Amino acid sequence: MERFPPPDFESGYTFPPTTAPPPRADLMQYVDVAVLLAALALAAYFVLKLRSRKHVFWLTVFSVAYFGFYRKGCICSVGSTQDVALALFNSHYTLPWSVLAFFLLPLVFALFFGRVFCAAVCPLGAIQELVVVKPRTLPPWLEHGLSVIPFIYLGAGILFAATGSAFLFCQYDPFVSLYRRSGAFAMVALGGVFLLLGTMIGRPYCRFLCPYGALLSLCSRVSRHNVTLLPDDCVHCQLCDVACPYGAIREPTGLLPTPTPQQLWQRRLVFGGLAVLLVLGGGWLGRQLAVPFSKLNPTVALAEQVAAEATGKAWQMTDASKVFHDSGKPAEELYAQALRIRQRFTVGGMLWGALAGLVLGVKLLSLVQFDRRRCSFEPDPGQCVACARCYTHCPNEQARIKREQRAKTIPLSAAPAGASVTKNA
Repeated sequence: MERFPPPDFESGYTFPPTTAPPPRADLMQYVDVAVLLAALALAAYFVLKLRSRKHVFWLTVFSVAYFGFYRKGCICSVGSTQDVALALFNSHYTLPWSVLAFFLLPLVFALFFGRVFCAAVCPLGAIQELVVVKPRTLPPWLEHGLSVIPFIYLGAGILFAATGSAFLFCQYDPFVSLYRRSGAFAMVALGGVFLLLGTMIGRPYCRFLCPYGALLSLCSRVSRHNVTLLPDDCVHCQLCDVACPYGAIREPTGLLPTPTPQQLWQRRLVFGGLAVLLVLGGGWLGRQLAVPFSKLNPTVALAEQVAAEATGKAWQMTDASKVFHDSGKPAEELYAQALRIRQRFTVGGMLWGALAGLVLGVKLLSLVQFDRRRCSFEPDPGQCVACARCYTHCPNEQARIKREQRAKTIPLSAAPAGASVTKNA
C-alpha cells in the first residue's frame, strides 16, 4: 500500500512521469538506516583499524550500487540538511525519522572517527572516488579560495530551505540525475562535467561545493580518532603527500618559512581587522540581496504577479495566478504572507552574508599560520576524506603491515628457544 496515494480522478487523467523515487515503505526505511549504520561502522573499521585501501575501495563500490543506483540517491545526507532546516523554522513540517537519521549518523561518526562517511559511504563522493585517474595538485591560492564555497553554499541552502523557497542542494545535485538515469539534460551534463573533471582534480564537488562536507569538516576537526601516518617514524619522504589526490596532507611546519613574532602580530592585526570588515560587509550585502532572493519563493512570486495584474503592469495571467483567482482568496491575505516571507529573507540574508564574511575572515586568519607545530607530514583532519590512499604509499606503514603479517604467519612465541644461538654456533 502506498504511503501517499495520488488522488483518484474520474476523468481518466493520466499522471505525468515523476523523476523522484516513490516514498519508501516503513520497513524499508529501517533497512536503509541499518545499511547506513553498517556502512559507517565498516568504513571506520577499514580506515582506522585495518588501514586497508582495498577494503575501503570495495565499500565504495557497494555504496555506489546501493545508495546510488538502487536507492537513486534518496535518502541523501546532503539533502537531509534542508529537511532539518525547514523543520526547525516551520512547525507545520514533519521531519521523517529516517531523514533525521541520515542527517545525524554521519555527523556523529565524524565526531568520533573523522570523515569516514566521505571515505566510502556517501554516493556523491563514492562515484567521484572511482573516476580519479591522474589527479593534479591545485595551486595553494586556488585551493584556499575554493575551500570557502561549501560554507557559503551551506548558508544559502539553509536560508532557502528555512523560508520554504527551494531545496537548492537537491535541485542542483550533479549526480542524482545519473543515478536515476533521468532528469533535465543540463543536470545530466553537469554530472558528466564533474566526473570528467574528477579524473584530473580529485573530488571537485566534495572539496569545493558540498555543503554537508562543510559540516563534516567541522566535526572531524574535533574528532579524537582520525587518519594518522605513524608520525614517530616519519622519514619525510613526502610520498603520502604525492599520493593524496585531495591536497589533504600538511607539511611539517619546520619546512615552512617561519615569520618573526613581530611579523606574525602584524599579520594577525591586519587580517583580524579585515575579517571584522568582511563580517559587517557580508551582513550588509546579504540584506541587499534579500529582495531579489525572496522573488524565488513561489508565494512571493505569486503575490508580485497578482499585484502586477491588479495595477495593469501584467497583461496576461499565469497558471498560478489563475488558480489563485479561482480560489476566491483575498489578495491582501496573499500580500501579507509574502511580506512575512520577505522579512524572513531580510533577517536570514543578513545572517547568511555575515556567515560568508566570517568564513572568508577565518580563512584569511588561518593563512597567518595559527596551526600547531608539526614535525611530520600529517593528514589535515578537516580536509582528509579518509580514502586510505596514503597508507599504500607510506614506506613505514608498509613495513608495519609486513611485520604484522609475518608475526601472524610465524608467531615468535612458537620459535624454538635458542634457535639463533645454535645457528650462530
